[in-house]
Amino acid sequence: MSRVGKKEITVPTGVTITVKEDLLTVKGPKGELKQNFRPEVSFEVNGNIAIVKRTSESHKNGAAMHGLYRNLLANMVEGVTNGFKKTLLISGTGYRAEQKGESVFFNLGYSTQIEYMAPKGVNVEVDPKAPTKVLVSGISKEQVGQVAAEIRGLRKPAVYSDKGIRYENEVVKRKVGKTGVK
Repeated sequence: MSRVGKKEITVPTGVTITVKEDLLTVKGPKGELKQNFRPEVSFEVNGNIAIVKRTSESHKNGAAMHGLYRNLLANMVEGVTNGFKKTLLISGTGYRAEQKGESVFFNLGYSTQIEYMAPKGVNVEVDPKAPTKVLVSGISKEQVGQVAAEIRGLRKPAVYSDKGIRYENEVVKRKVGKTGVK
């Protein structure tokens, strides 16, 4: 039995969970999320408690799917009620971001600016007071994490200098440079 899968999910008021065939739909005040699921699991909603169950104990990946879909459902409920945020920090001389309409333009030490358009459902904002702070928010944890990773990948944090884009709580291990000839 999956330890994660056994935990029940508390569904706040204003959130509805619908299960049809192989499609799970969660609606809440911030929006709606849909997720296909495999036949190894089933969902039960009783009042404000949601439970994920395995349909067959003999399936090889049953425990893994049990825990996976329980966490996916919990993230969907959290997303439609509160949403998810990731903050990215840009460091380096002259490195900054600028928002123009739906696009965000990054100056990251390359010869040209990099334009980034966020996908639908994810909001990317540059802090107007600090052009080195980028906030990625949305209702889907997966999409927010993917967009933040793509932006970070534009200029990963350098280990020898303090340049690049990193997550707000990320610790970058610094390496010592060359000491020179003795």
